Amino acid sequence: MVESSEERRAYLVSGRVQGVGFRWSTVREAHSLGVQGAVWNRVDGRVEVHARGSSAALDRLERWLREGPPGARVAELEAIAAGEAAGTEGFRVLRP
Repeated sequence: MVESSEERRAYLVSGRVQGVGFRWSTVREAHSLGVQGAVWNRVDGRVEVHARGSSAALDRLERWLREGPPGARVAELEAIAAGEAAGTEGFRVLRP
């Protein structure tokens, strides 16, 4: 159950985002922000992120996702509807 002070958000990240450590860097960033959820590679070359946390923490995660880790080149960050993965405890990498 999501507390009233928490939000759920989800994103599709496009660009050079696979093969550059994007998922594992997202896990580290989410942990540092106290954000729950999951991240995974999609077969279309994008990365999908579902997250749950305070509005401020999710804003910071969104800013980070726009840049990603060194070696990534984010072309687009698209907000999508958050699914069940946003309710995951902790933050983890899922397999497609």
